[in-house]
Amino acid sequence: MTTRTTPASDGSARVPVRSEARERLLSTASALFYREGIRAVGVERILAEAPATRATFYRHFPSKEDLVVAYLRGVDADTRAGVQAAVEAAPSPADALRAVGTAIADSLASPDFRGCAFLKAAAEYPDPDDRVRQVILEHRAWYTATLTELFAQVFGDSPRRGEPEHAARHFVMMRDGAMSGAHLDGVDSVGAAFLRGVEGLLTVLH
Repeated sequence: MTTRTTPASDGSARVPVRSEARERLLSTASALFYREGIRAVGVERILAEAPATRATFYRHFPSKEDLVVAYLRGVDADTRAGVQAAVEAAPSPADALRAVGTAIADSLASPDFRGCAFLKAAAEYPDPDDRVRQVILEHRAWYTATLTELFAQVFGDSPRRGEPEHAARHFVMMRDGAMSGAHLDGVDSVGAAFLRGVEGLLTVLH
């Protein structure tokens, strides 16, 4: 159940208001955007499948772009939660990176997998000043920074201790490739190659 906020009756605070309509619109749009593409799905399609009225839609999302931003922020939140769970459950930073890699490889085999939501959105929103593009860049900056910190802990005082960001960007590059090529080159082979690459970063580079 998502919420929206409205001013309190005395104007002193903003009080969360539970909104099933907003959740339904966002859930419907998120599934359609991921499966079919953002620009391919219009507001009328979302209203028909939610279902919801146009007035309800614009009450919660002033524009389609606001809905797209909410969709990507939802994917971002899910990704952050997954990475955080992997880090907290792993006995070491190296195992945390392995767990993140395994989760990525496993996602490739999902029947609903259609690639990386952020890479797909980036292709549809190339303008670096676009609000949607900014959400994408923020997500990738967080992701790279998180991996950099984990690699820094793995490398420690090894000869590679000065290159954790290099390793993190290598990880992200492999992830992007795996998510883009899984359906072209075979899910199993791509997933296995990706995991070998992750292990290589952990065992060869330090």
